[in-house]
Amino acid sequence: MTVLLPIPPLVPIPPIAVPGEVRRMVRLTYLTALTTLLGYVVFFVFGFLRDLFRELLNWSKSDDLRGYAPICPPFEDFYTRRIYHRIQDCFARPIASAPDAWIDVVERYSNDNNKTLHRTSTASRCLNLGSYNYLGFAAGDEYCTPRVIESLKKYAPTACSARADAGTTRLHVELEDLIARFVGKPAAITFGMGYVTNSSIIPVLVGEGGLIISDSFNHNSIVSGARASGATVHVFRHNSPSHLEEVLREQIVKGRQPGTHRPWRKILVIVEGIYSMEGEFCKLPEIVAICKKYKAYIYLDEAHSIGAVGKSGRGVCELLGVDPADIDIMMGTFTKSFGSCGGYIAASEEIIRYLKHACPAHLYATSMSPAAVQQVISAIKVVLGEDGSNRGAKKLAQIREGSNYFRSELKKMGFVVLGDNDSPVMAIMLYNLAKLPAFSRACLRQNVAVVTVGYPATPVLLARARICISASHTREDLIKGLKVISEVGGLVGAKCLPAEPEKAKKMD
Repeated sequence: MTVLLPIPPLVPIPPIAVPGEVRRMVRLTYLTALTTLLGYVVFFVFGFLRDLFRELLNWSKSDDLRGYAPICPPFEDFYTRRIYHRIQDCFARPIASAPDAWIDVVERYSNDNNKTLHRTSTASRCLNLGSYNYLGFAAGDEYCTPRVIESLKKYAPTACSARADAGTTRLHVELEDLIARFVGKPAAITFGMGYVTNSSIIPVLVGEGGLIISDSFNHNSIVSGARASGATVHVFRHNSPSHLEEVLREQIVKGRQPGTHRPWRKILVIVEGIYSMEGEFCKLPEIVAICKKYKAYIYLDEAHSIGAVGKSGRGVCELLGVDPADIDIMMGTFTKSFGSCGGYIAASEEIIRYLKHACPAHLYATSMSPAAVQQVISAIKVVLGEDGSNRGAKKLAQIREGSNYFRSELKKMGFVVLGDNDSPVMAIMLYNLAKLPAFSRACLRQNVAVVTVGYPATPVLLARARICISASHTREDLIKGLKVISEVGGLVGAKCLPAEPEKAKKMD
C-alpha cells in the first residue's frame, strides 16, 4: 500500500517574514495576512488554555518525570496535538492502487476527535492530482513492465548489498551510462534514494573552509546536506540572480574567516530546476553567468524537472538553452518522471570517480533494486524513442499541454496560481489554515484527491494546495478536476482574483 504525499515530519521551524518580492508574487494582502495570523493566535491561545487546565486537573496523577529531558521538543509536541491532529485526516491518505490518473483512496474514520485515524475496508475512486507520476510510468507500461518482470526472474528483488561490495549488476552500469548520455555529462553514479543523494553528496563535495550559497526555497534534503557538510552556508533570495551576485561578491571580499581575508577553499551554488512547492523554474542562464564570473561551482537539483520538461525530456538545461557542460553537478531522481526509486549524480569522470571512493551512500547503503533499475532504463528508452515508438514524445507533449491548460483555466477562474508555463507543478494559494482542511475534504467528497500543504512545510502565511499534472491525465480528467476545484474554491473563498465571466459561465 502506498501513501498519497504525506506532509513532511513536523519540525519546529519558527515563523518567517514573507519578503516583499514573494508577497507581490502571491498577491498576499494585509487583510489576508492579518486574518491568517489571527487564526493561528486563536488556535494557540485555546491550545495553551486546554494544556493549562489539563495540568491543573491532573497534577496529582501526572508521572514523575523530574530529571528527564522531554523526548519531543515542547513546541513540536504542542503544534502536533493542538493544530496538526485537527486536520491530519487531510494528510498521508493511504491508497490501495497504483498512482495512476485515478486512484483508490482508503476511507478512514476517527472516534476521538481526529486524534487517531482508523482505516476501513472501503475505498473511493478519485481523480489523482497529487502524485509525481509525471510521465505516467508508475502505473505500468506496455514496454517497461514486461522487462521489469524479466529482470526479477534473472536477478532478484534486491541486491542485498552496497554498491561498493556486491551490489553492482550489469543493469546498474547500463543505467549510469544511459543517464550520463541522457543528461549530456561524461559520467554518472546512482543511489538508492533521492533524498540521500543530496544529503550525502553535498558533504562529500564541500566541507570546512568551503562556502555553500543556497536558494532560500531549496528542498530539505539540500538543507540537511549543507548543514552536515561543515561548510559556511549563506542563503540568497529565491530565484534572485541579483541577490546571488550580491552575496557572492560580499563573501569573496570577506574571505573564509572574518578579519583574516583568507580565500574560500571552494564555493558551491545550489539551485533546483523546478521548485516543488511553487512550480517555478530557476533562472538558470542568469545564475550560470554569475557563477562563471565569480568562479563558483553550480549544483543543479533536477528532481522534478528531469524527464518532465524540455523538448526531449532532458530537463531545464534543454528547456532554457543552457549547455550541460556549464553545470558542474547535475542531480536528479527516478521517483517522479520514471516511475521508480533512487537518484543520480552526473558530472565529470573525475568527480564521479571521487564520489565512488568517498560517498557513504555508495560505500555503505543498499544499492537500487535491479527491478527498479530496469524500470528506469526502460522508461528513459521510451522517452528517447529507443523502444521503436513515438510514445515518449507524445507523453512529453501531453504533460506540457495538460499542465498549461490546467494552469490557465485556474487563473481564469480567479485563483492565485504559482508556477511557470510548461511546469507540471502548480500551487493554488489558500493562505488561511482553516481553508486547508475545508478545501481538501470538499474535493475528496467529490472524488478528487488533492494535496494541501501548510506550516511548517510552507511559511505560515503561504498555505496552499499543490497540483501535479501527469501525462496519464486525459482532457476529460482535467475538466473534471477543474470543475470540482472551481466549485470548492468558491465555497471556501479561495478565489482571490476576479474570474472571467465567460469562463465562469462555461464551468457552471
